[in-house]
Amino acid sequence: MSFANLQRMAQQMQRDMARVQDELAAATVTGSAGGGAVTVTATGRQEVTAIEIDPAAVDPDDLEMLQDLVVAAVNEALRAARELAEAKMAAVTGGLRLPGM
Repeated sequence: MSFANLQRMAQQMQRDMARVQDELAAATVTGSAGGGAVTVTATGRQEVTAIEIDPAAVDPDDLEMLQDLVVAAVNEALRAARELAEAKMAAVTGGLRLPGM
């Protein structure tokens, strides 16, 4: 394999990775807790964009439960975002796990 060929492959991988980053920014995933009482939407880049709370889940005497539901839903959404990113990046890198990706 020539250096020019290797350089072209590296440039193509950079373009593909930039495209995947754009796709992840546009993609959304959700996580929920409490049977849907709390739903969190995040981008594929792990940025939370919305939190929906069913009014029935709001009990002024038990805010700790609501807080736990929010944390659980956020963690589920971020886990889904990581899995999406890993799958998209694996398609570009051929399954090679690159640090920071």
